[in-house]
Amino acid sequence: MQDIDDDRPTAPLDKSEEPLWKRLVFMLIIAAMISVAQSILFLIAVIQFIIILIDQRQPNERLADFGCMVGAWVAKAARYMSIATDAKPWPFKDMD
Repeated sequence: MQDIDDDRPTAPLDKSEEPLWKRLVFMLIIAAMISVAQSILFLIAVIQFIIILIDQRQPNERLADFGCMVGAWVAKAARYMSIATDAKPWPFKDMD
């Protein structure tokens, strides 16, 4: 199964401006951040479930939007980690 953005060719690493050791450092930092993001998403899911139990199946919209934002960040981080793109995710670049 291919994602819409997956049809873009990946750039060869030898043409990248960034040294490989520097990319490794960013990848390690982003890997740790992805782990934190997974914990945040789990916490959001638990809180949302409690909210819908209490509030007659009405989820908190702000919490849902925040969860979508975290999920979008994880997707961007995964593209950088898999070397599908050279664009670093937040905090190294502005959040879209």
